[in-house]
Amino acid sequence: MTEIGETACSQSRRLRMKATPMQRLPRCFFLAVATLAGCSKTAPPATTSSPAPVTVAQATVKTVPVKLRAIGNVRVYATVAVRPRVNGELIAVHFKEGQFVKTGDKLFTLDPRPYQTAYDQAKAQLDRDLALFRGAELVLGRSRQLTGTASITADELDKLRTDVASSAATVTADRAMLRTAELQLGYTTIVSPIDGRTGNVLITPGNLLTANEVAPLVVINQITPISVAFSVPEQNLAAINENMSKQGDKLPIEAVLRGHATPLPGELTFVDNSVDPTTGTVQLKATFANLDRRLWPGQFVDVVLTLTERANSVTIPSAAIQEGQNGPYVFVVGRDDKAEMRQISIAFVTSEGEAIVEKGLSAGETVVTDGHLRVSPGSKVAMKGPQK
Repeated sequence: MTEIGETACSQSRRLRMKATPMQRLPRCFFLAVATLAGCSKTAPPATTSSPAPVTVAQATVKTVPVKLRAIGNVRVYATVAVRPRVNGELIAVHFKEGQFVKTGDKLFTLDPRPYQTAYDQAKAQLDRDLALFRGAELVLGRSRQLTGTASITADELDKLRTDVASSAATVTADRAMLRTAELQLGYTTIVSPIDGRTGNVLITPGNLLTANEVAPLVVINQITPISVAFSVPEQNLAAINENMSKQGDKLPIEAVLRGHATPLPGELTFVDNSVDPTTGTVQLKATFANLDRRLWPGQFVDVVLTLTERANSVTIPSAAIQEGQNGPYVFVVGRDDKAEMRQISIAFVTSEGEAIVEKGLSAGETVVTDGHLRVSPGSKVAMKGPQK
């Protein structure tokens, strides 16, 4: 009995030694694992999504000007290269370089003495021939009183008439020569033909000038008024011509200097007679009074041409417009604060950041201008900030 008992005990020990580690784990371990497994199958608590915070604005109706924008180049309204019209010595310069001059202001003076002498000579010649003419008329008058008597013959009377006609022609020629001498004398004083600003003086007193020489004495640029040239695409030409004909061949235009916020008003006064085939643009030119001389030749300015005004236009901030596969759209906020995705058609966008809606939106509707990434069709939104 003892051996049998010992044998059973030894077999039991051998069986426990051959058991796997998992089989040797205590029962409490399995109870803990079962408890954790039951907890992991428990459903998480339900959560509710909050409304997306957005900034909104209201669509409004107003009259919007239709404008074209371009970059223009300031050009002088007129320019004159001053040259002498007679030969002579320059004796005086009556202005300073860069000075503003008016029409008729004295610029240069040439030595007038030779031309004064020629004028006096022509005047004396006229006076002499005029006296001869008057004497011939007196002789002819007395001879006519003796017509029909033996004191004068018909041939002598004809000769007297010829003398009077010849003297009259001589007087006419002398008067023409006197006017020429007067012009030559007047050309010795050179005056400004336009209002403008003078450039560099290219000659000094003491130099001998030649009539119509190649190098000008000075160049005068008229900058009051002044012109601005710019180009627009050819597709805008029809609208420009149509509105110019309606408004008396002139359209309002503004020029904005770089770094200045105040625009300068002007008028569109010229449309070129052809389209440049290499660029597909047409050149235009506007005139500005430029009384304060803020526009200067050679400057580049931003040009804004107003074609017409679009009445009763629905406008929204351009920030509200989103681009999708089907074109532009906006999120419209309804009365229940739910967002609706709305396809719209845009006529154009102004430089002030306003979009003109052609269709798809009515005045008074509220659109989302910021926070689009958190908005989806049908979702609730929380409007923040002032409504515009």
